[in-house]
Parts: sequence; C-alpha cells; structure tokens
Amino acid sequence: MKKKLTLTVQEDIIKYAKRKAKRRGISVSQMFEEVIGTDEASEIEIEQQRAAKRLLKRIDKAKPVTTKNDKKLIKEHVHRKFA
Repeated sequence: MKKKLTLTVQEDIIKYAKRKAKRRGISVSQMFEEVIGTDEASEIEIEQQRAAKRLLKRIDKAKPVTTKNDKKLIKEHVHRKFA
C-alpha cells in the first residue's frame, strides 16, 4: 500500500530531482523508491557510469581488430616510400 510522504529539502535539490526524474522518464516518487528501496548505495549510478556500461557492451559486441606485426609494417612502409 502506498502512502503520501512530505519531505523538507532545499529548493535546488527539488529542482535537480525533478530534472533527473524527467530525464529518466519516471516520477520523483519512483526515483525515491528506487534509491531508498535498494540496500546498497553502490547501485545508484550517475549518467557517466551508465554511459560507460553502454560503451563496454558495445566494445564487447565489436569485431576484433586484426593487427600486423612491426616488421611487416616497416617493410610495407619502406616499400611504399622507395618503390
């Protein structure tokens, strides 16, 4: 059962919470439940952490890059330069 809760916080924190909730597409109440409802504070992620996770997922899905050894690269360079 849900109940109403009144909090007294600074006005700039209220504005920040509303902006953050809007960016996430949820209400401030839902965001509050997510934050307070979790046992570990480490589950709260900032945008940069979420972006890093998305980047790591994309890197994992990427095809491996084939590399050439140094001797072969030098040989190709010399060939192009003096050919």
